[in-house]
Amino acid sequence: MNIDKTDKQALIKYRIEMSKEAINDAEYLIQGEKLKASVNRIYYASFYILSALALKYDFKTSKHHQLIGWFNKNFIKPNLVDKKYGDILKETFDSRTDSDYGDFISFSKEEVIALLNDTKDFVLKIESQILTDL
Repeated sequence: MNIDKTDKQALIKYRIEMSKEAINDAEYLIQGEKLKASVNRIYYASFYILSALALKYDFKTSKHHQLIGWFNKNFIKPNLVDKKYGDILKETFDSRTDSDYGDFISFSKEEVIALLNDTKDFVLKIESQILTDL
C-alpha cells in the first residue's frame, strides 16, 4: 500500500503527537504512583516517535525488535544519532518488557522519572531528525 506525500506527512505528524501524548500519560501516571504503567507509556513514547521516523524513510514493520534494529543499523551505527540515544531506547524497551511481563518487578519513582527525562530527550532528538527535510 502506497500513501501519497500529504498522507504520509499527516501520519508522521500524528505519530509524533502520539509520542508526546504517551509522555503526558507517563507524567500523569507517575503523579498517581502508577510506576509500572508509566514505564509502559514511556517506552511507547519512544516507539511512536521511531515509527514516525521509520515512516519518513519508508520502513514498515509492526515488530518492535525490527524497528529498533532498523534504527540502530541506520542511525546509531553510522553515527547519524549519538549512541546514547540507542542506549536510552534499549533501556526503555528492557524496562517496559520487565514491567509488562516480569514477576515481582517494581521501580522506584526516581528510576521512572530518570527514564522519563531520558525519553523526553530521545523524543526531541528523533523529532528533530524527522523534521529535517520533511
